[in-house]
Amino acid sequence: MNGAEIRIDMKKAEPPASPEISMLDLKGEYRQLAGELRIAVEEVLGSGQYIGGPAIAKLEEELARRIGVAYAIAVSSGTDAILCVLMALGLGPGDEVIVPSFTFFATAGCVARVGARPVFVDVDPRTFNIDPASVERAVTPRTRAIIPVHLYGQCAEMDPILETARRHRLFVIEDAAQAIGATYNGRQAGTLGDAACLSFYPTKNLGAFGDGGMILSNDERLANLCRHLRTHGESKRYYHDRVGGNFRLDAIQAALLLVKLRYLDRFTARRREIARQYDESLRNSGVVAPHVPLGHEPVYHQYTIQCNRREELKTLLRYREIATAVYYPVPLHLQKCFAMLGSPRGSLPVTETLCERVLSLPCHPMLSDDELRHVASLVREFHSPGKLSPV
Repeated sequence: MNGAEIRIDMKKAEPPASPEISMLDLKGEYRQLAGELRIAVEEVLGSGQYIGGPAIAKLEEELARRIGVAYAIAVSSGTDAILCVLMALGLGPGDEVIVPSFTFFATAGCVARVGARPVFVDVDPRTFNIDPASVERAVTPRTRAIIPVHLYGQCAEMDPILETARRHRLFVIEDAAQAIGATYNGRQAGTLGDAACLSFYPTKNLGAFGDGGMILSNDERLANLCRHLRTHGESKRYYHDRVGGNFRLDAIQAALLLVKLRYLDRFTARRREIARQYDESLRNSGVVAPHVPLGHEPVYHQYTIQCNRREELKTLLRYREIATAVYYPVPLHLQKCFAMLGSPRGSLPVTETLCERVLSLPCHPMLSDDELRHVASLVREFHSPGKLSPV
């Protein structure tokens, strides 16, 4: 578009109650799989075994085989997966755990819940993932573990992180909540550290119909401890060797996930195709598309751009019935609950800048090519001469 700026008066109309182009279409996904999902639920209901049972065992077996780890332990959520691993490793008061500040709250929240201290570090400005050099600088004699997050479905730069961990004898816990199926130099997310944690929250690439999670590990002792802790530390009925938690995954959720697991490759391929089309459509557009380093294969849990005037673009798209989201608007080191850790504004400049610039566009398997092109064209026009502009 050329010529004068096109201004759209946002004050004259209310935004649509529900956008035509959504961030996720769980209803559309359900319609595709409804028959199989209903059969899976009926099988569990007919069995009368709603806690534990064959669906849980099968899900653990299939995910362990698919990802390439020796052990998979189904748990109640991605958050509880992190918490359970931290408990199994014996982390607590006096220990430090290095985490990125640019991530979902659970990563650091679980560290605080076991009494350890989250040590926030900065991220890479192009990939959004934890910066290995910042990790190295943050290590102290009290450091016990590193939790790299594979944000938005792309693996962190793991080799230098693993090397730092090896030299300092630290545990590495992958927060792979958003990254099932992603690879790093040919290796699957979830196989790179001492343990990894998946989330099956409904919005995830493999989403349940409620909460759910999985712990992955090749360490037999650690896996056994996690199994032990997920049922209140029971060694046998009513005998408790440790204080654990109720971290069990429901059998119905496992059965539903087994159905959706059969479609994961197809849905991942579609996400990658959507990302490819966005990359092409937004090239030289004035926004910064996601950067994928050599050797990385993301699964695009989110397609997240960086842009100027983020809130104006978000508002414009909202009035054009297009949903967007900001993951994450407030860095963890500036959250009120972590104020006592003493990380002032300006201490993690990349993270703080990204929180003001990132915007996630619709990127889900039900998104059509026409919808994608419509979103991309509006983003381009907003950043072009004669741009669309809200007032």
